[in-house]
Amino acid sequence: MTIVNRGTEPERLIGGSIAGVSRFEFHRMVMDGNVAKMRPVEGGLEIKPGQSVALTPGSIHVMLIGLKQPFQQRQHVKGTLMFEKAGKVDVEFTVESMGASAPGQSLPMEHTGH
Repeated sequence: MTIVNRGTEPERLIGGSIAGVSRFEFHRMVMDGNVAKMRPVEGGLEIKPGQSVALTPGSIHVMLIGLKQPFQQRQHVKGTLMFEKAGKVDVEFTVESMGASAPGQSLPMEHTGH
């Protein structure tokens, strides 16, 4: 998933949720020697105006913890992303296998202010 900030102010992706999942966290994969380790991203993900943030399995990604039942490949799962300024944004995820390539989907974000 790629999130694009088309607004004029920085935005921060601070959380999310999916029904049937206890915790929705952002993690970063870091290499420690030859071992890949997942570390939680603290404070959310900043997206500067005109820039984007890609969430991919080998870098910053969504970690779903405490699934009440497994998802099936190609299943569509409704969820919510929480942004610091824009608030809640409903999204739909497609479940893919670990090695699948992303279909190039992006989520444009524009915050017009209140």
